[in-house]
Amino acid sequence: MKCFAELYLSGEIEFEDIDDYVMEWGYSDDERTLAQYLGLNAEEEDAWVSVSEDAMRELLDARKGSS
Repeated sequence: MKCFAELYLSGEIEFEDIDDYVMEWGYSDDERTLAQYLGLNAEEEDAWVSVSEDAMRELLDARKGSS
C-alpha cells in the first residue's frame, strides 16, 4: 500500500488529503511514527513540526519536481 507522500508525489491525491491520512493513523494500531506512516523524510517532518504545513508542502513539491 502506497503512503501519502508516494500518492501525492505521483499526482494521485491532493495535498489536502493529508488530514485523512493523519486521522487514519491516529485511529490505527500502526507502530510507525506519523512521519514514517506518511512517507516523510526528516527534513519534511522537521519543516512540518517547526515551521508549517506549507513549508512541508514546499519540500514535497521540490521532491516532486526532482523526480
